[in-house]
Amino acid sequence: MRNKYAIIIISIVALVVIEKENNIISRVSDKLTLHRTMQTPETPVSSSFVLMDDNSSYPDEIYTENGTQILRASQKGKKHILLMATTRTGSSFVGELFNQQGANMFYLFEPLWHVERMLSLGTGGTNTSTSVWVYRDVLKHLFLCDFSLLESFISPPPRDHVTHALFRRESSVALCEEGVCTPVVKHVFERYHCKTRRCGPLNLTLASEACQGKKHRVIKTVRVQQLDTLRSLVEDPQLDVRLIQLVRDPRAILASRMVAFANKYQNWKSWAVNGEVPVEDEEVKRLEGNCNNIRMSAELGLSQPEWLKNRYMLVRYEDIARYPMQKAVEMYNFTGIPFTTQARDWILKNTHTSAEASGVYSTQKNSSEQVEKWRLRIPFKLAQVVQEVCGPTMKLFGYRFVENEQTLVNKTFSLLEEKEFTFS
Repeated sequence: MRNKYAIIIISIVALVVIEKENNIISRVSDKLTLHRTMQTPETPVSSSFVLMDDNSSYPDEIYTENGTQILRASQKGKKHILLMATTRTGSSFVGELFNQQGANMFYLFEPLWHVERMLSLGTGGTNTSTSVWVYRDVLKHLFLCDFSLLESFISPPPRDHVTHALFRRESSVALCEEGVCTPVVKHVFERYHCKTRRCGPLNLTLASEACQGKKHRVIKTVRVQQLDTLRSLVEDPQLDVRLIQLVRDPRAILASRMVAFANKYQNWKSWAVNGEVPVEDEEVKRLEGNCNNIRMSAELGLSQPEWLKNRYMLVRYEDIARYPMQKAVEMYNFTGIPFTTQARDWILKNTHTSAEASGVYSTQKNSSEQVEKWRLRIPFKLAQVVQEVCGPTMKLFGYRFVENEQTLVNKTFSLLEEKEFTFS
């Protein structure tokens, strides 16, 4: 009898847990379904114009959908750029190359952080099969300057489209401009507050209007793992998407993560000091999986299938660090966005700086020195493990292997092959 009751109790607990997870996924799914049904607007009820910075104008259309008026600007001539990377690959620096472009740029720093966080909280870990299409749909809406889907993932939920919790708001010049900067509200703490001026919580309606007034939109993310999941986004006729994949020597990535995310890399630190690395360990397998995802995405992009033709670019962090101005110009040329004096001046200022101004998360670094620092930080035994599990990825990107510790720390021996990534 006791066993019977125990089975009943366990079953009830399991059902409660499953129901909780399903409620979150269902809420997200319902929101996405609603947005999909709204993507084919009915007859426009009125029209107006958005004045562009260069005195040109694009017609806007206001559609009534379920009683809500939504502003949709013409996408003609607008560029939509996705910077695709992993953590500690210099993606924040590359994002700033575009963020500092000037008045025609709308840049967002890691908006998918909110999506990943909610999905992780709801399922006890990111559900890959779910996150793939959720990420894609959120990116599409943001490229169209529609923040309503992202609002579903921001915690605490925005009130009347106003939030004080948008992740790294201060990293977007456009979100701190005068037209988006609302008066400061007493007793409301905004963790990611603008640093250039004092602003109140972010009004996402104003952010959407500011986005509509910009010619180009750039989003930086480290949360899209596989290039093929973006196909429908690239092929969407409403958008003109360009993809830039940023890569870095996986040994350097590990060395950087062990500093930046010290608490999460305690096992690696222990292995470096106390003994051999268990290659079958879950964390080593995760590193291998990440390298494989990066390599497969790059192989797909470099093969230039029809849907990616002239829409994919691969850039090594090391090349940007050595030749920041040249690589910035190449990326701008690829995207079709004008390279401005503002962007040039920012590069000059932020690639030659003192040690005091440099930090783990700073974009102000002497880039030519930074590119080799990791070689003195990572123990040789860890470098060996990375070479073992990420070997094919390193070969594809032109990263040379080291056979001993002396070669690793000898900076006169280059670990970087001179390599041009051509498209077949």
